[in-house]
Amino acid sequence: MQSSTMPSDQLDIVPAPAFDEGDDEPPDPGHARTSRCRRPSGATASVVRLPSPRARHRARAAQSFRKRHFPDIPARLWNDWHWQLANRVRSIDRLAAMLNLSDEEKAAGTGSGLPLSITPYYLSLLDPDNPAQPLRRSVVPTVRETLRSPGETDDPLDEGAMSPVPGLVHRYPDRVLLLLADCCSTYCRYCTRSRLVGHDALRPAGERLEQALAYIAARPAIRDVLLSGGDPLLLADDQLDRVLTRLRMIPHVEIIRIGTKVPAVLPQRITPALVRMLRRHHPLMMSLHFTHPDECTPETHRACTLLADGGIPLGSQTVLLAGINDEVETMRRLMHALLMMRVRPYYLYQCDPIPGSAHFRTQVERGLEIIRGLRGHTSGYAVPTYVIDAPGGGGKIPLLPEAVAGRDTDGLVLRNYEGRLFRYPEPGGAECPQPDPILSASPGERACH
Repeated sequence: MQSSTMPSDQLDIVPAPAFDEGDDEPPDPGHARTSRCRRPSGATASVVRLPSPRARHRARAAQSFRKRHFPDIPARLWNDWHWQLANRVRSIDRLAAMLNLSDEEKAAGTGSGLPLSITPYYLSLLDPDNPAQPLRRSVVPTVRETLRSPGETDDPLDEGAMSPVPGLVHRYPDRVLLLLADCCSTYCRYCTRSRLVGHDALRPAGERLEQALAYIAARPAIRDVLLSGGDPLLLADDQLDRVLTRLRMIPHVEIIRIGTKVPAVLPQRITPALVRMLRRHHPLMMSLHFTHPDECTPETHRACTLLADGGIPLGSQTVLLAGINDEVETMRRLMHALLMMRVRPYYLYQCDPIPGSAHFRTQVERGLEIIRGLRGHTSGYAVPTYVIDAPGGGGKIPLLPEAVAGRDTDGLVLRNYEGRLFRYPEPGGAECPQPDPILSASPGERACH
C-alpha cells in the first residue's frame, strides 16, 4: 500500500467499500481490488489496485459463461453456496452442453469410480475450447483415468490399516485425521481418497462419529485433530459447530485443523456467519487446497480475507501435477498469489499413485527443480515444503535439493541457490581453536600442574 503521507493527488481515491456484518455476497469478478488507507484529512479512502490483463480476461470469460448458461440467475443466487451445490454439473452429458469435450473426455464415462462434480462457479473458470487448460484437466475426467499403471493402488497411503475406527486415521503419535464426510463440491481427478469420496460411505453423525470421538478422548497423547474428508466445510454451520464443540470438550485436544478446497471451488461458502462460528473454537487452523494461480480470483480472495480476519491461520497444500503446475514460473505465480491472499504456502505434494494417475504424476526431479527455482529467487515464505506421502503408510517425507556439497577437515561445503560453494566451519574442525588444557581442567586437576 502506498504511504498515507503522500499527497492525495498522487492516489486514486474511491470511497471505501462497506462490507456489513451480514453481507455474504462477494464482489463481481474483475472488479478492482481496494485497500483502505487514510488521507491526510483523516477521511477513510482506498487505493485502487486494477486487476492484471490476465485477471480481466478470466473475469470476462466467467461473465460470458454465466450469461450463456445461467442467464436468468441473479447475483444473489449465483453467490449462494446452497444454489451452487444444488446446480453442480454431475454428468458428462450436461458437461458436454457447456464445454466442447475432446474424444478422451467423451470416452471417460464413469470408469474410474470417482464421480464427476463441478460447481457452476468453478466451471466458469474453465476454457470451454481447450482440454489442456490446467484447471480443466484437474476436474474433467478423461479415459486415462481407467488405465492402471504398475505401483498404483486404491489406498496408497495405507490409511485403512491405520484406522482403529472407521473414518479415523492414526498415523502419527500426537495427531489424528478424522474424515467427517465423503462429499466434495468439486472432485479433483487426482484425489488420494478416490476410493472413498462421493459414495455416501461416511456421514458426519451417528455411531461412526461417536466411536471416533471416544477414541480421541481415551488417548491423552492426541493433541491435534485434522478434519478432512471429503470436504468438512460442506457441512451446515450447526453440524460443523457440533463436531467442533465435542472436540473442544476433550481437554487434551489443543489444535483443530480443517482441510478444505472450498475457497478455490466454492468461495461462496465462506460467509461471515461461518467465520463467526469458527472463531469460537480457536486455536483453529485451515489447510487450503490450491492447484493453479488461475484459482486465485476476487471471490477466492474475499473468502480467504474473511477467514484470515477471523484469526484463522491459513496454509496451502498443492499437489504437483504434470502439465498443470509443474513449471517454475507457474508455481511461483501461485505461491505469490497465495501470500497476497494471506495464505502461507505449506506443502507441495508429489502426486499419490492412485489408479489412473500416471498422466498426472511427474518425476520427483521435476519437483526438486521447482524448489531450486523458488528457494533464494523469491521470499522464503513463498517456498513450500516438497514432500512425498510415502506409500505403505510411511508418512510425509520432505525432499530437498542437495545443499551439502561435501565435507572437509574444516567443516561443511554448502551449495547456495546460485550453485556457488561456501564453507561453514563446524565446531571441532581444524580451524577451531582448542581450549588450553590447564584452563579447561577442573580446579582439583589444575592444582596438580
